[in-house]
Amino acid sequence: MKLAKFFQYAYLTFAALFLYDVFNKYITQGDIAYVSLLFAALAVFMFFFRRKFRKKYENKDNSK
Repeated sequence: MKLAKFFQYAYLTFAALFLYDVFNKYITQGDIAYVSLLFAALAVFMFFFRRKFRKKYENKDNSK
């Protein structure tokens, strides 16, 4: 279960990296990297999605 918790926070790391890519390309080239922005939003969504279902799974195991 600890591995699932690690991957949950890995999504936030990837979101930060994609946001860095967006800001870096915007500052240097003046273009908005929409693909990186989409991946950053997807990574944040996956963080909350995984957290919700991990807690739901843990609560199901504790209720038995």
